[in-house]
Amino acid sequence: MKKTVLLAACAALIATPVLADTAAELNIAQNHAGMAAKAADLKTTQMHLHHAVNCLVGPAGKGFDATAGNPCGKAGAGAIPDATDAAVKAKLQSIADAAEPGLSTTDLAAAQKAAQSTADAIGAAK
Repeated sequence: MKKTVLLAACAALIATPVLADTAAELNIAQNHAGMAAKAADLKTTQMHLHHAVNCLVGPAGKGFDATAGNPCGKAGAGAIPDATDAAVKAKLQSIADAAEPGLSTTDLAAAQKAAQSTADAIGAAK
């Protein structure tokens, strides 16, 4: 009987989904975009900017790159999928889309500028 209860409790823990915390996802995304804007080299700038994008779009979203890392993995499925308002989702998607040139450029200053714009836009969207 004890084993059955213990197994049921373990199964419930495993099946429990991560609770969505859109505010936390936005804070983490903004922090990483800010770190990207201040990074000293292109690789670090783009890594942190991609962290911000990953926090916005989530693992199933357009532009997500698992190899870049997902600092929001325990906060939810991404700020866009976790948002409940269609207008907020659209605004956050436009922010993620606008960050893309910073991820593909070979110019450090351009990447930092895109990162700062991303941080500012996330802050305004909160």
